[in-house]
Parts: sequence; structure tokens; C-alpha cells
Amino acid sequence: MKEETFYLVREDVLPDAMRKTLEVKNLIERKKAESVAEAVKQVDLSRSAYYKYRDAVFPFYTMVKEQIITLFFHLEDRSGTLSRLLSVVAQSGCNVLSIHQTIPLQGRANVTLSVSTAGMDEDIHSLMAKLKKMDFIERIEILGSGA
Repeated sequence: MKEETFYLVREDVLPDAMRKTLEVKNLIERKKAESVAEAVKQVDLSRSAYYKYRDAVFPFYTMVKEQIITLFFHLEDRSGTLSRLLSVVAQSGCNVLSIHQTIPLQGRANVTLSVSTAGMDEDIHSLMAKLKKMDFIERIEILGSGA
């Protein structure tokens, strides 16, 4: 059996049918559509295109579901920020494996977290969205993932 090779591709370069296939999968996963037929109709995609791509295109977070992810944060240096950040990460079900924080300079600090996502109650996309809404986080990046 041939080993599968995966690529990380930016969404804006995907063909429309692949993007819409991801939308259909998302609608079904979130129970916003009762069936494939209903979901493809909502996003204006043919059923045949959906079935062609459904087992070939996946959101990034599904590929790292059972992995270790390293996250980089650029934070404002305020009392309690690291604690609040770790609380949100823990509430998602992530297990924090390592923390590295630089000494704050000019009111800013960098924090790198390595987390195990095996016990997550939500997908990485949802966690990233929650973290980006936190007023003290100026930048967040996924530095890498792996087992």
C-alpha cells in the first residue's frame, strides 16, 4: 500500500470545490445541516464534487488532533496574563508540556507553549479563535506540530 503524503496549503489557493467541501464537512460536524444533500445545497456544491474531495481535503486542526503543537505568543506584560492564557488552554483540554517565557522588555513578553492536543474538547481552530480574542495577546502563531 502506498504511503499517503500530506501538504499544508493556504486556503486562498485551494480550488473552489475543495474549499466548499471543507465548508460542507464543517456544516455537518457542527450539525448546521441534517444531511450531505442539505449541506451541499447551502454552499452551492454538487454532491459528486463533495464525494470526490471529502476523503482528500481536511482542515489543519484535524490533522493535528492527536499531536503536540507548539504555540508562540507575543503578550503585553500585565499581571495575571500568563495565568489567564494557561487557563483558556487548560479549559480546552490541552495538556501543557512545556512553557518558555522571555523576560519582559518594553512591556512585552514572548511565551512559547508546547501542548498535547490528545484530550482536547474542541478543535484547534476554536481554541485559536478564543485566544486571539484575549486583549493582552498581540500575536499568536502555530510554530509547529508533531508527535
